Amino acid sequence: MKKSVIPTVTIFMLSSLMTPSFAEPLKTMADVGRAINTCWTAPSGLKGTVTLSFSFKRDGSLFGKPRPTNINVEGDDKARQQFIESAINALSACTPLTFSSGLAEGIGGQVFTMPFSAPDNSGVTPTVNTQ
Repeated sequence: MKKSVIPTVTIFMLSSLMTPSFAEPLKTMADVGRAINTCWTAPSGLKGTVTLSFSFKRDGSLFGKPRPTNINVEGDDKARQQFIESAINALSACTPLTFSSGLAEGIGGQVFTMPFSAPDNSGVTPTVNTQ
């Protein structure tokens, strides 16, 4: 039986399609919130909010694992866990982000929080706050 080999170039191209790309470096935490929000889709049929606490390295990657700090999700434990995991997975999938040099300089070591809500509160921009 012949082995199928996927060329490295193809794997690179596929992985680059899976990571969101933002045209310009992010300059403010409001920009960061909007960028992260584009990566998240709430689990179908669930309502609620989970706030995640996390830190960034200067290179835009996450420092450690995001953790839920405030959870208000309708449903049973399984629904709650699914909601939390979807927010954590979105944040992980969306990083590393590209920060402007000014933002990158002040970001290391700080703890941030961001709410992930469903249904989407149209017109409300999700914000990333310093804890």
